[in-house]
Formats: sequence, C-alpha cells, structure tokens
Amino acid sequence: MSMVMAAVAMQATGAAGNTVSAYYGAKSQKSSLEFQAQLDDINARLAESSAQTILFQGQREEQRSRLQTAQMKSAQRVALAANGVDLTEGSAAEILTSTDVLGESDANTLHANAVRAAWGQRTQATNLQIDAMGKRTAARAISPSMAATSTLLSGATQVASSWYTGTKGK
Repeated sequence: MSMVMAAVAMQATGAAGNTVSAYYGAKSQKSSLEFQAQLDDINARLAESSAQTILFQGQREEQRSRLQTAQMKSAQRVALAANGVDLTEGSAAEILTSTDVLGESDANTLHANAVRAAWGQRTQATNLQIDAMGKRTAARAISPSMAATSTLLSGATQVASSWYTGTKGK
C-alpha cells in the first residue's frame, strides 16, 4: 500500500506542478498577445504617418512639375515671339497647347502615383489595426485562472483514479 501512496503522492505533486505551469503559461500567452497588439497599433500609426508623408511629397512633386511646365512654356513663348511668330494661332498655339496638355498629364500622373502609394500604406495600417483587435480579443479569451483550474481538475481526476485503482484490491 505504501508504494501506491508514494505513486499517488508523486502524481499529485506532478498535477500541482502542471497547474502552476498552466497558469503561468496562459498568463505569458495573454501578455504576449497584448504586447503584439500594442506593436501593431504603433506600426499602424507609422503606416498612416507614412501615407501622409507620401501625399505631401506627391503634392510637392506635382507643384514642381507644374512649375517646370510653366517655365518650358515661357521659354517657348519667348523663342516664338523673338522670331516674330503670332502666339495665338497656327502651329505656335498648338505647341503651347501641347505643352499645357503634356504638363498636366505629368502632374496628374505624379498625383495618382502618390495617392496609390498612400492608399497602400493606409491599407497596411487598417490590416495592422484589425490584427491588433484580433490579438486583443484572443488575449481577453485567455484566463490563466481557468487554465489552472482545468489542469488542476484533470490532474485531480487522474490522481483519484490512480488512488482508487491502487486501493481497490486491498
């Protein structure tokens, strides 16, 4: 009988150790998920900041492009006028109109590229926020006390079963 009791005592000690381990394991997992959610929040804010920077840079490039177009058109007007060409009709007017159209096309392309790049950053920010919400939800679902209680009950059931089996024949 003393061998049975020794085995049951060792099993009970193991169950107690498993209970403590389950508690701290669940607590650690919960803390890890909460920390990861905080990192996702930070990264989402960085992605949004990056989107705003991209839009600002796009506006500056668009303005620079429009200035270059205006400078080119001014140079064309000066060159045409210096040669005595009427700027309001014929090929001179077509040249100046083409300069306007191409310049506007370049500016619009720069704007569209900036909007597209910012949209990508904002999509990333949204995905990070969704991930953070999921991690917080998962963390809230973890109960270290419940994990310990479940492990304790499972261990107690096994100890009781071993004790009953060991003392049944006596």
